[in-house]
Formats: sequence, structure tokens, C-alpha cells
Amino acid sequence: MRLKGKNAVVTGASSGIGRCIVELFVREGANVLAVARRKERLEELAASLKDEPGKAVVFVGDVSRREDNEAMIDAALEAFCSLDILVNNGGIMDDMAPIGEVTDERYEQVMKVNVYGPMCTMRKAIQVFQAQGKGGNIINVASLGALRTCAGVIYCASKAAILSMTKNTAYMYMPEGIRCNAIAPGGIETEIGTSMGVPNEKGYNRIKNVMATAPALGSPQQIAAAALFLASDESSYVNGDTLVVDGGWNAG
Repeated sequence: MRLKGKNAVVTGASSGIGRCIVELFVREGANVLAVARRKERLEELAASLKDEPGKAVVFVGDVSRREDNEAMIDAALEAFCSLDILVNNGGIMDDMAPIGEVTDERYEQVMKVNVYGPMCTMRKAIQVFQAQGKGGNIINVASLGALRTCAGVIYCASKAAILSMTKNTAYMYMPEGIRCNAIAPGGIETEIGTSMGVPNEKGYNRIKNVMATAPALGSPQQIAAAALFLASDESSYVNGDTLVVDGGWNAG
């Protein structure tokens, strides 16, 4: 088991990539605080993993709220007594609008979930890692949208911010044995599109040309496998990097 004895927090855990990360981590021996807003889905997930080597504990929270982000780290410490891994996976889409048509309301909504939330959890987790004195591991799920235009300007900017935050954190805390890496998924079969609402017409008509060049959709399990690598000791010399998992989309 590659994560035996490790304790983790995973956000966005009720479906898609987050759910698959929780499942894989628990099967590899980790204890995981699974965080999302949908209590019923979290409880079903935890029940499905009750016979696995690790343990899944449910935490109902909203990653756009500072109080919830700090409370989830405290809850992990209460449940497991220590923290080794933080996976910031929770995120939402924008409506594909270009800069000339964005609204303040959409900006605040996306940035609070995609940037402010991870910032809060990272800040709290770093403080815990420092107090424990044994290093730590942060994995941020960004997006290919940070590297090319495959969504609206707000979403792309939010994921680019995550990449910058990842590099800065890795450099700042390298001497303390704290690692921070990111995963940039391409087109993955998840529910994130449901957060888009009605797409902006101009943005959608431009972006569909980029989408037409994408390979077949990847699976959440493929992103979970990348997260497992970054969470394990096998990646101990990987720090401040972005692992692109996109079937070669960005290579074209």
C-alpha cells in the first residue's frame, strides 16, 4: 500500500475526480477526510469504503467559505491526530465569457471557489505541517485551462493562479520538507459542466473550435492515479511542478 499510515484531506469529494481520489487513497491505506457540500453522496462514499485498508470520514463544507476551509483541517486533526496530504480538488466552471462580457458576480463566484478556497486550506495546512515538523504534501488540481484557452477568461485565470500559487508555495517551504505540486487535467468526464449554467454565446463559439481538437475525454480514475503518484513517496523529488494529464491535447 503506497499511502499506508498517511492522513489526507480531499475537497470536491462527492463526485468525479475528487471521489476517485478518495477511493484510491483509501484503498492504498490512507485515512481521508472527504469534503463536499452533498452529505448524502459523502456518506454513500464512506460506506462503500468501509472494508478498505484506510478510512473515509465525511465533512460537509463549502470551499468558498473561510470558516469551512479552516474547520476541515481541524476536523482531520481531530479524526486522525495528524495531517500529511492536502488535495485541493473542489472547483467550478465559468460561463465561457470573454473579458469584455464577464460579470462581477461570476468573477466572485468562481474565484472564491477556485482560488480563495485553496488559498485558505493551504494556509491552514502549512501551519499544521510546520507545527508537526515532519514536512507535508499539497496537491492542487488545476486545469489545462491554465495553459490554453479552453474555457472563459475567469476560469482560465483562476486555474493559472493555482499554478502560480503552487510554485510559490513549493519554493517558500522547500527547506521545511513541504512539497506542493499541481495536476492540470484536460477534458475529463465529470459533472463540472453543470456549474456553467447557460454558456456565453461569443465565448462558446470561439472555444468550441479549441474543443474540437481535444482527444477523447479522460476518466477521473486517470487523474486520481496522477494524484496518487504525487501523494506517494515515489514522487519525493517532485516539487513545484505541474503534471499535465490531457491525452496529448496540449502537445498540438
